[in-house]
Amino acid sequence: MQQKERAQLFASLHVKGSPFVLYNAWDAGSAKIIQDAGAPAIGTSSWAVAAAQGYGDGESIPFAFVEQIVARITATVDIPVSVDVEGGYSDDPSVCAANVARLMDLGVVGINFEDGVVHGTGLHSVDAQSARIAAIRAMADARGVPLFINARTDLFLGTGIKPPEGIPEAKERAAAYARAGASGFFIPGLVDFAAIRDLCASITLPLNVMAMQGLPHARELAEAGVARISHGPSPYLLAMDAVRNAARDSHEERQAA
Repeated sequence: MQQKERAQLFASLHVKGSPFVLYNAWDAGSAKIIQDAGAPAIGTSSWAVAAAQGYGDGESIPFAFVEQIVARITATVDIPVSVDVEGGYSDDPSVCAANVARLMDLGVVGINFEDGVVHGTGLHSVDAQSARIAAIRAMADARGVPLFINARTDLFLGTGIKPPEGIPEAKERAAAYARAGASGFFIPGLVDFAAIRDLCASITLPLNVMAMQGLPHARELAEAGVARISHGPSPYLLAMDAVRNAARDSHEERQAA
């Protein structure tokens, strides 16, 4: 399957009211396991990718290292791959686009791209983030690949803001990002059912939420109109819990012998 076809397939998975579940990977091994379990696509978690290599979140892991990990993932699986590129590793639209182009060279067909200021506080302005999205879209279009740009807003992630506060700005950002060329709208941290339903009914982009405590059941999210449910770093955390528990049990057995 050619890259353009994989991109089209990935986009087709985003259906309002029929959300597909993205169980996020952090390396080639986890991606292969997820594929073998029947997943239609792979999405990376930036937090998990960094943690698996001993780095913190927030673009601490060198981008060249991310490229190596992504290259192994795309070489290992046969399904579409989307990469969490955080803030594009730059505030400059042209540099963001160039960095995403490097991932596309590896076969990537989708990205998560956030509006939080990675090495600062708050969010990029609507205009600034829209300019970065537009640059990425123009680059992908020039390549003839309909890259799925999942525009993430951090309005509700670690800010303490709760609905209905923040919802008008979320709608504003969704509309602006859509005009700039975004393919989807990702709003991690939002778990309020009424607000999720309101957003689904008000925005044109397919809505992506993240699985976390308090999030409504998948059936309810489907009824609200959600198109994608991402697991984020939770698969990595579950795997590491299993390793920790097994190592602790082994140690205690040796101590008791």
